[in-house]
Amino acid sequence: MGKDGTVMIADERMNAFIDSLDTGNTPFLNEIESEAKRTNVPIIRTQVQSLIKLLLAMRKPASILEVGCAVGFSALLMSEYAPEDCHITTIEKYEKRILVARENFRRAGREDKITLLEGDAADILKGLDGTYDMIFMDAAKGQYIHFLPDVLRLLSEGGILLSDNVLQDGDIVESRFAVTRRNRTIHSRMREYLYELKHHQNLETVILPVGDGVTISVRRT
Repeated sequence: MGKDGTVMIADERMNAFIDSLDTGNTPFLNEIESEAKRTNVPIIRTQVQSLIKLLLAMRKPASILEVGCAVGFSALLMSEYAPEDCHITTIEKYEKRILVARENFRRAGREDKITLLEGDAADILKGLDGTYDMIFMDAAKGQYIHFLPDVLRLLSEGGILLSDNVLQDGDIVESRFAVTRRNRTIHSRMREYLYELKHHQNLETVILPVGDGVTISVRRT
């Protein structure tokens, strides 16, 4: 019950309703998603998938950089719904996930469309040059703030920076001392990251309670 006496709809019910309207993906993407869930590999949620498809349709990027590949689901999703000539560069450091991702790219016939860079994103980002029309941040949440300078250097004018999992299952609104001790550093760094996105002179940013929270930032021209 809300403070004004109105009935509040549970988030779970609303999310389930929204997800029920989703048109889904290709059978191959559905297969990879099922495999990931079965092996407890985190992948982007249904509403974030829909948001990515929308952004791809609006921006029509020729180049995408993904920070955090996991088993390649999101890279394949973007490759499927981006323009045909779009190339995706994705970064992953966990060897077991790298092997699965490469196999998934091979099975999808997308090896020429997706480049997987192996190693720590902090090191790899510093070595990249050129610019990307869209950058998807989906790695360790505590590292977002450290990646930001290089990410902004690599983001083209008018480019989109999409960051996932920024609300930390709601913990982001809590006091630092209300979250578990092991999560306090991540909590502080994510708050700093969100502040930087909202106050950076070269960015226009919106924070959305989609999935576990996303930000969409556009680099001003």
